[in-house]
Amino acid sequence: MVEIIIRRAREADLPALIALFADDDVGGHGDTTDAAAFDDYLRAFHVIDASQNEQLFAAELDGEVVGTFQIVFNRTLTGRGSLTMIIEAVQTRADMRGRGIGAQMIAYAIEEARRHDCRVVRLTSNMKRIDAHRFYERLGFSKGHFGFKMELK
Repeated sequence: MVEIIIRRAREADLPALIALFADDDVGGHGDTTDAAAFDDYLRAFHVIDASQNEQLFAAELDGEVVGTFQIVFNRTLTGRGSLTMIIEAVQTRADMRGRGIGAQMIAYAIEEARRHDCRVVRLTSNMKRIDAHRFYERLGFSKGHFGFKMELK
């Protein structure tokens, strides 16, 4: 397992983060490294960065971004008003997979959830990502809900 640095993402990380998402052929999110799309990512980055409930992280190895994830804190009345963390957009650079980077990112997110006194940590994963599902189960996650989505764009 390699030792990485996990830190809040910076605007300067955007090209590397975008490249991670664009390299994902399973997600189907329409991410692209086309320069014409950069302003969309930049606007989203600034909204996330300014949010009190969202945090975007970069995993760094030898000065290069090799992974990313985002956390969202969600408080609901269910669970007696408890706080939930949602982990989103977990990506490890393709050439760096299998080196423990994903496990370190998830462990970091879970520690943040504990630090914020969250009741539960949730994440979703594309149904096609069977290897990812096994990975999350190895880390202690269980399949607890069935998700639905509706594409609006």
